[in-house]
Amino acid sequence: MSAIGTARLTRPDDILTATLRSHLEDHTAAMASLHAQLPTISAWGAELAARLLRGQRLLAAGNGGSAAEAQHLTAEIVGRFDGERRPFSAIALHADTSSVTAIGNDYGYDEVFARQVRAHARPGDVVVLMSTSGRSPNLVRAAHAAREVGAKAWALTGAGPNPLCEASDAHLALEATAPGAQEAQLVALHLLCRVFDHHVRAHDAVAAPLVRAGAPARQAQREDA
Repeated sequence: MSAIGTARLTRPDDILTATLRSHLEDHTAAMASLHAQLPTISAWGAELAARLLRGQRLLAAGNGGSAAEAQHLTAEIVGRFDGERRPFSAIALHADTSSVTAIGNDYGYDEVFARQVRAHARPGDVVVLMSTSGRSPNLVRAAHAAREVGAKAWALTGAGPNPLCEASDAHLALEATAPGAQEAQLVALHLLCRVFDHHVRAHDAVAAPLVRAGAPARQAQREDA
């Protein structure tokens, strides 16, 4: 076989290999960007734990792959991440298909999350909005709605600045292409869950002895009555 024939056979493989390497390089850059923002993750996890322990709730939303990741987050909060603990209230707004389609039909797709935020969010709640571009109008409007009702809007996005970051109370913007940002966002969610669980367990470890210590006193009061 001629050298030209061999080149024609191997060239597509070379292109694919280069593409895969580029993808991994972008993933590495996204993870480096996330690593630099660990203080934000730690602060968010501690604040989320404090708010949900007070009875607040988490709302989350995204489009497409970001919707899947937002729903992943709420599942971890309602269920558990990697250890036993009590459940907490968390709602994925895009998962209510009847509300999404009804609101989209009556008010337009840009309102599908904002209207739900106004319905469900209360002062002190946290609204997490995920987008690789940071430019989805329905998420930007949801951020504005969250701030209107007194909830905290947190944005996880790709490279900033972008409209969603600007509309939110706090943001974590990853310097990466869309695929790299989405991959790093999943890791960010897992890190957030680890911090959240750490603070919940620490709180409960302190509270449990106090609850047990108060039980005999309450029993004595009932007997005296």
